[in-house]
Amino acid sequence: MYFKILLNIILGYVTIEVEGYFIERFINLCNNQKIFLWNLKRTHSTRIIINIGLKDFKRLKPIAKKTKCRVKMQKKKGLPFLLNRYKKRKIFLIFFLLIILVTVILSNFIWNIEITGNENISSEEIQKLLEENNFKIGKCKIGLKTKDIIQNIRLERSDIAWLGIEIEGTNATVKIVEADLKPDIIAEDEYCNLIATKDGMITKVIAQNGTPLVKEGDIVTKGTVLVGGWLEGKYTETNYVHANGDVQAKVWYYQKEKIPLKQLQKTKTGRKENKYSVKINNFKINLTKGVSKFKKYDTIETSKKLKLFSNFYLPIEIYTKAFEEYEEKELIYTPEEAQIIGEELAVQELEKLIENKEITNKKVYTKNTAEYVEVEVIYEVIESIATKEKIVF
Repeated sequence: MYFKILLNIILGYVTIEVEGYFIERFINLCNNQKIFLWNLKRTHSTRIIINIGLKDFKRLKPIAKKTKCRVKMQKKKGLPFLLNRYKKRKIFLIFFLLIILVTVILSNFIWNIEITGNENISSEEIQKLLEENNFKIGKCKIGLKTKDIIQNIRLERSDIAWLGIEIEGTNATVKIVEADLKPDIIAEDEYCNLIATKDGMITKVIAQNGTPLVKEGDIVTKGTVLVGGWLEGKYTETNYVHANGDVQAKVWYYQKEKIPLKQLQKTKTGRKENKYSVKINNFKINLTKGVSKFKKYDTIETSKKLKLFSNFYLPIEIYTKAFEEYEEKELIYTPEEAQIIGEELAVQELEKLIENKEITNKKVYTKNTAEYVEVEVIYEVIESIATKEKIVF
């Protein structure tokens, strides 16, 4: 259906008004004779408006006579009528044909790349990987082997479980599924030690299998062997085993915040001005010149690629540089106020690190100077610090 409509736009079509008491019969006869009608609108019980191809319009006379309907042409549309209207304007016609030619040529290239599905891997990193494999903006689609590009990236990156490239129009969508990288699981029949994942002071050692090498009160550092993957008897040789158990320790988390006693607070006035520039492929043109008229302002830059349809991007990008004015107001804090603010900020950061772990103690240290107050918050937390490490002989 859409192909037929597009063909009629190229060959030309007319919008007609059909009036009579036998409109349904008129439509049925058109269908029987395979006359394509579209965009039918009923304006009255005895009147309809429809579109019909220019060639089929000439076949309506006997049908209209047979059904006693009156057919009236309302509008002429399509490429032939448009060219006829501007046939005396040669410059316009040449320009119009040039636009069509350029559009056809541009349609063979990729002018936009969308990256989706990535969370831990940045879009810039993926963009660089694609460019290293000769897949970038401005690349011709003809002869492009996306399967080879996908295979090369998959072999290069173990953190990408799946990668797909879809090209529609001048837009390429790169879909990423990141690999769930888990630590190597040591089989139960393999020998291993339990080692410390962080620094701390031991509070409990439970060795279900293996030889405990630390005791309560010991200070350990990251990587210290806590439970050895072996067993020794008085009269037996050393037997290597798969160490199991749980080792808990006191772990300390630190966070420092420096709060100046005098601070400048920014307040936006609501005044804003924009400056624009156009980037055509790699060539940038500034449409507005000069600097901002504001004395104090924040600069926010955005860009938007032009497109004709949903997936037909052009190598033209509009850049907007927004200047937002603000005023500064000096705030003066007392040492007590600065300490409260610093402690709150430090606690917020520490809460992100400890999550739901058991907090056994909290200490706050402050350092006052004439310019600032420095606050250090220390959380003492009880947590399990043991992880398995394979024994390599």
